[in-house]
Amino acid sequence: MINFERLIYMRQPFLRKVLTGILMRELSQRTSQFTDSVIRRMTRVANKYGAVNLSQGFPDFDPPKAITDRLARVAGEGPHQYALTWGAKNFRDAVAKKYEHFSGVKIDPETEIVVTCGSTEAMMATMLSITNPGDKVVIFSPFYENYGADTILSGAEPIYVPLVPPEFHFDKEKLEDAFRQGAKALILCNPSNPCGKVFTMEEMQTIAELAKKYDAYVVTDEVYEHIVYAPNKHIYMQALEGMRERTIVCNSLSKTYSITGWRLGYVIANPQIIDRVKKVHDFLTVGAAAPLMEAAVVGLEFGDGYYEKLAAHYAHMKEVFVGGLKKLGLKYTDPQGAYYVLVDVSEFGVKDDVKFCEWLAQYVGVAAVPGSSFFREDVNNLIRFHFAKQDDTLNEAINRLAGLRKAVAEAGDVEWR
Repeated sequence: MINFERLIYMRQPFLRKVLTGILMRELSQRTSQFTDSVIRRMTRVANKYGAVNLSQGFPDFDPPKAITDRLARVAGEGPHQYALTWGAKNFRDAVAKKYEHFSGVKIDPETEIVVTCGSTEAMMATMLSITNPGDKVVIFSPFYENYGADTILSGAEPIYVPLVPPEFHFDKEKLEDAFRQGAKALILCNPSNPCGKVFTMEEMQTIAELAKKYDAYVVTDEVYEHIVYAPNKHIYMQALEGMRERTIVCNSLSKTYSITGWRLGYVIANPQIIDRVKKVHDFLTVGAAAPLMEAAVVGLEFGDGYYEKLAAHYAHMKEVFVGGLKKLGLKYTDPQGAYYVLVDVSEFGVKDDVKFCEWLAQYVGVAAVPGSSFFREDVNNLIRFHFAKQDDTLNEAINRLAGLRKAVAEAGDVEWR
């Protein structure tokens, strides 16, 4: 006998609520406008199938020994209680000194820095501090997936401006049109995740001039500032003429010191903006972890030699992995900075890159991120790998990818074609 009540219960969410007596109010509309992180989702897929995880961008090598040695001492000595909400003084002093050394911009660690729980919080706190509901924010596409969510969660509206492959240049007229629409801010990831673009001086000056012309802020995400491949150079937006007061710098220690799990970041901006960021930060997270800040000061005080070795190390990893892709005859865009590479999978007839990446992890054993998660445009032919891994890991990934064409040929009827 059919249990109609059970059938209705299973198939009709509203009737299910009626039958159970639970009628709940509608949830937040803003959280329905974006998905969970596709990047982090692909890590779960990698773990499920035992794939080499080249999706989520965290290194598989240890932090500098000087930092972990200091952490071991801090574990016994402390501090173990709350630091000052906007960051321990010695940490802020070290950030200010390092930033001035590389950018040439002198900042006041008492009034122009807030230490955050990673650059993710830095960006969210910034967006909440500078935008009002209905404000417009320019985002270059492709973009790191958090930017769209941060903009929506702060009540603002994104305006996407395409970066055109393979060089990922932008059209100045399209960018100015975005500012003409009333954009209050622009988010600039430099070097770029996911495409590895390093913006040229000419491009930076174009953005700066438009920001000044239309009285807009520029929010920079500079977490890959020290991972740049010659002859490209990282240019600090705040150092450009007239940009000192209208640039908000978001950065973190995660990639520079291989401490992604420590969640240490910071915001640098003029005192009026920082006062707002301090208030948002105070109620978002209270403060960054005191013992981790204490240990990380050692890294912030490293000399130039450390950053030169870091750049050389990443150049080597790029050569191992991107060089491997080249030998396999796979098409890719050559990254100028950061540690990501976009691979073109058009030759395999990919129509659904999400399904393709799930299949790739299961049947080839390498995890990537579908490019569609980074593009506002309808792009399904690109997938992103990262190469912040040891040689053995990268070589294993290349060995598995060597079987990609054979696996595709044998795949038969698959959902992604």
